[in-house]
Amino acid sequence: MKVAAVDGRLALVTAPGKAVDVAEASGGRFGPDVHQAYERWTELSEFAATIGEGHALERPVRDEQLGNPVPAPRQVFAIGLNYADHAAESSFAVPETPPVFTKFPTCLTGPYGDVAIPDGGNVDWEVELVAVVGKRAERVGEDQAWDYVAGLTVGQDISERLLQLAGPAPQFSLAKSYPGFGPLGPVVVSPDELPDRDDLELGALVNGEQVQKGRTSSMVFSVPALIARLSAVTPLQPGDVIFTGTPSGVGMGRTPQRYLKAGDQLVSYVHGIGELRQRMVAA
Repeated sequence: MKVAAVDGRLALVTAPGKAVDVAEASGGRFGPDVHQAYERWTELSEFAATIGEGHALERPVRDEQLGNPVPAPRQVFAIGLNYADHAAESSFAVPETPPVFTKFPTCLTGPYGDVAIPDGGNVDWEVELVAVVGKRAERVGEDQAWDYVAGLTVGQDISERLLQLAGPAPQFSLAKSYPGFGPLGPVVVSPDELPDRDDLELGALVNGEQVQKGRTSSMVFSVPALIARLSAVTPLQPGDVIFTGTPSGVGMGRTPQRYLKAGDQLVSYVHGIGELRQRMVAA
């Protein structure tokens, strides 16, 4: 199953560039609200099995119609240093427990659009696989954790490094929460759609130049490990999102350091899910 937000309405993607409106196809059994997909994931999965390519209500979808497919998470978790090569470029040891912070939900946005660069900011890129919770998870074992994942999507943890490192303590959450700093999409893909949910290629390009490329099998803490560790502390709710960390290649880790500027085009992808496209603009 592939879930999308098409003109702000819940839709099932049936083929590239085509989708079916869930409220219309279900005769009102499901409403148009996208967040309900995660509240009723099992029901929706069963319904989606009846909707295939060529469905009578299938309609073409343009990129500009696609919005954030996870628009209302109650909790946003983000994991730092979850790839050994990124830890090394950041001059940190590989962590023994996952460093956790948040991105405030107002920074979340859809897969395509402009991102304003804060005046004087050092704005960096971090492509990430994002896991979306499909049912309440509390004290879940790692061996059962995939059962609590509704799907996976592409995320960009855009970061302003000056604010991030300012003050007596780092300001990770604040510096990563400017408007537009959390694009998600273009779809949420159920794990059974993927050839290997534990080993996906992800990467980022700036103006066509590949700046990041890695595989999720290299994560220090896998998706199931993160679900287990997070749910041991706080219950995870349907529609919560987990930014699972970024591989090496960020601008801050380069010599000389490199940051995004107005006019730059940032493309982020996870194979099997899709890509994000952001254009940087002046504040």
